[in-house]
Amino acid sequence: MACAKVYIVGGGPGDPDLITVKGLKLLEKADVIVYDRLAPRELLSRFVQKAELIDVGKRPGGIGPAQEEINELLYEKACEGKVVVRLKGGDPYTFGRGEEECMYLVERGVECEVVPGVPSYVAAAALHHIPITSRGVSSSFAVVPGREAKGKPESRKVKLEEIARAVDTLVILMGAGNADYLARRLLRVLEPETPVAIAMNVSMPNARTIITTLSRLARGDHRSEIENPAVIIVGESVRLRGKLLHAG
Repeated sequence: MACAKVYIVGGGPGDPDLITVKGLKLLEKADVIVYDRLAPRELLSRFVQKAELIDVGKRPGGIGPAQEEINELLYEKACEGKVVVRLKGGDPYTFGRGEEECMYLVERGVECEVVPGVPSYVAAAALHHIPITSRGVSSSFAVVPGREAKGKPESRKVKLEEIARAVDTLVILMGAGNADYLARRLLRVLEPETPVAIAMNVSMPNARTIITTLSRLARGDHRSEIENPAVIIVGESVRLRGKLLHAG
């Protein structure tokens, strides 16, 4: 039996209504849905009776299936002739390892199609009223991870301070657990009163936003308030939230 095609689909930031039309159509025809921890649960509930649902999400601390196991699972299910949808939170190619899974499949002769999703930082900007760019305020931005992959060479680690110097707005993903440490690093190159927004549970009913400054974040003032998943936005564009807070 020939291996079926695998679809790697971005599920968006959590609100099931924010998945793309194409992504939803693929879920409706899937035989197997392999999903991450941040994949929209309400969306998955619609397909419990229609498809085999397999949870491969990693919990805090890295607890869960290894990436190699997930790759092999996708390959095995596709070679059973089943339509496989790999559902991810956000976008597959934005810190989602979708490229690793796709390369694994392609190397073994399995066709792979990637369907983009709304990344969490894009949703945070729109839904938490914090534009990443704005004429006259911010014309450049960078998106970086707040933690490094284990075993990553020192030469390839994120040059946080250099990037912060080079852009108007800095967006940090996966940084909730060490936000104060990241802020202390940024204080080496940015002013203490630089505004910071921490958007949590983006697009979900329990969404919250903390507005603070780099110095307060560095002191650990908000350590007990910050929870995963969170998007940290640093820069003058955060100040525009006050003018946009009551936008529709």
